[in-house]
Amino acid sequence: MSKLAPGSTIGILGGGQLGRMLATAAARLGFDVAVYADEPDSPASRVAAKTIIANYLDSAALTEFARRVDVVTTEFENVPAETAEALLETGVRVAPSPNALAIAQDRFDEKSFFASMNIATPAFAAFASQGELESALAKIGVPAILKTRRLGYDGRGQIRITNAKEAEGAYDKLGAPGILEGWCAFEREVSIIAARGQDGAIAYYDLCENEHADGILSRTVLPARVEETVVDQARAAAQAVLESFDYVGVLTIEFFVLPAGVLVANEMAPRVHNSGHWTIEGALTSQFEQHIRAVAGWPLGPTTRIADIDMANLIGDDAARWPELAADPTARLHLYGKRDARAGRKMGHVTRLKFR
Repeated sequence: MSKLAPGSTIGILGGGQLGRMLATAAARLGFDVAVYADEPDSPASRVAAKTIIANYLDSAALTEFARRVDVVTTEFENVPAETAEALLETGVRVAPSPNALAIAQDRFDEKSFFASMNIATPAFAAFASQGELESALAKIGVPAILKTRRLGYDGRGQIRITNAKEAEGAYDKLGAPGILEGWCAFEREVSIIAARGQDGAIAYYDLCENEHADGILSRTVLPARVEETVVDQARAAAQAVLESFDYVGVLTIEFFVLPAGVLVANEMAPRVHNSGHWTIEGALTSQFEQHIRAVAGWPLGPTTRIADIDMANLIGDDAARWPELAADPTARLHLYGKRDARAGRKMGHVTRLKFR
C-alpha cells in the first residue's frame, strides 16, 4: 500500500459541490487538488490548485490530467466509466474503481448487482419499448415507478404509475430505455455511509434517516428511528458491496425500511453523499476527509458522532435565507458557490447539532 505524502496532488473528476468539499478537506491535510470538469467556473474549480476544462472523453486532456496528479477520484457517479478506465490505462491510480462507477450508472445493472449479492431490492424489470413496459407492468403490477436506466438523479427521469391508463405512452414520456420498479410501502428512508481503505479496513457512519421532497433530499436526521437489527443489515450490505469491488473510498447505499425492519436497497452512490454532509461538524472525521484519507492510502479516521443531527438542504431560493441563517448561533451554514439559484438546485445546507 502506498501512502501519498502531504504536497501530493489529488485529482477530482467533476466540479460540483462535492468536489468543492473534497478539495477543502484535502487542503486541510496538506494536499493540492486538481479538478477535471467539462464546464468553466465550477464550484470545485474555485477552491482547487489546478483545473482542466475539457470533455470527459478527451483523451489528450485526460492524459495531461493524469500527468499532473498522483491519484484520481470522482465526485459524482455520472462521470463516464470510460473516463476512469482511460485514466487507469495511463498508469495513474483511480479510486473507486471504474467497475463500481459503471454499475452505479445503470439502474438495471445496479439492481441486478444487488440481487447477485443477496441484497433485497424492489421487484424490477428493464424495458426498451412501450410493449416491454406493458409486459413488465403485467408482471410487477401497480403502483410502480418508471426510471431511466441512466443519468437520473434528484427525482429526474422518473414517472410514477398508479394505474394502467397512466402507463399509456409512458415510454415516450420517459424518452429512454428504463427500469420499472415495484412500489415499496416503506416506513422511512435511510442511508448507510461507509468507507474502505487501501488496507481493507472499513469504517461506518451512523445510519442516516432521510426525507425527500419532489425526489430531492431535503432533510437528514440522526439518530435514525430504527432498531439495531436494521443498522446491522445496512452495514452488512455495505461491507458486501465494498469488498466485492475491492473498493477504496466512501460509498453510500440508500434503503427503504419496510414494516418489521426489513431493508430494501434503492440505489448506491460510489462517492461522498448528500446525506453525509452532517459529518463535517457532527463526526470526528467528516466523510470528505475520510474519502481523501482512503484514496491517499492513509488510515481511516474515527467516525464517532458527537451529537444528534438535523441537517436541511437549501434548494433553489432557500439559499437567499443566508443572512438569517448566518445570524443563527445554532446553525452551521454551508453555501456551495453556485452562481444561479435555479428551482430544484442544491445551493447549500445547514446543520444543527443537538447535544443531550
